[in-house]
Amino acid sequence: MIDKNAIDKVIDIISPDDFYRDVHGMIYGAMIRLSEKKTPIDLVTLTDILEKEKILEEIGGASYIASLANAVPTASHVVHYANIISQKGVLRRLIEAGQNIAQLGYEEQDDVDAILDNSERVLFDVTQRYLKQEFISLKDVLSETFDRIDKLHKKKGGLRGISTGFDDLDKLLAGLQNADLIILASRPAMGKTTLALNIAAHVAIKEKIPVGIFSLEMSKEQLVDRMLCARAGVDSWKLRTGQLSDSDFPKIGYAMGVLSEAPLFIDDSPILNSM
Repeated sequence: MIDKNAIDKVIDIISPDDFYRDVHGMIYGAMIRLSEKKTPIDLVTLTDILEKEKILEEIGGASYIASLANAVPTASHVVHYANIISQKGVLRRLIEAGQNIAQLGYEEQDDVDAILDNSERVLFDVTQRYLKQEFISLKDVLSETFDRIDKLHKKKGGLRGISTGFDDLDKLLAGLQNADLIILASRPAMGKTTLALNIAAHVAIKEKIPVGIFSLEMSKEQLVDRMLCARAGVDSWKLRTGQLSDSDFPKIGYAMGVLSEAPLFIDDSPILNSM
């Protein structure tokens, strides 16, 4: 109310339900509506909209609105105040989520999986509301870009990202890079899984970079069998049917030793979700 531009600084930081007292959330909500209408926010316009919405007396009347304006000498620290309100709001929602999860634990239900899903959803709702995107100065991005270009120049032809182990693919992608979403698509039984596993094994073994594999289709045993056969150069059909020759066992033993040292991790849980 004492700074007409203050709302623009905090509107992306806090929401009406971040306030502990409902009346303060109602006042802030009215400020947002005034801002959306491009109406200046001051004691007169705020009192007017609250009166039109028939909630002025519920809040405490015009005198209470005036007392709030007089309670703060300056609006120069409005962003700091907004961050405090936002953080306190998150903490209250965490407390509420914890109480709800505890209540779920006391309920007499046979379906434990449903209770776990509900608990995860309650906690996920809180974390999603707290996480927010922030604008980044172009100057900062350009500085990071220059550093990256300088490193590439010093490499003299090195990849910008992580090598896949396939030269032609690396030339097309310049390696696997941060924030990239790469989709392997083809008709069934064309080798998508094998290609993905070979790339994962190369990154973990050769590049020494940890790799996580989430599988909703194949079990961890099936995935490991495929990686073993690829690394050992053994026919997968012979492995599945137990028709390995004596010469195959040393190859498999060596492949197992290499893979066991690689930072590869597999999750084949059938109920993977956002948590």
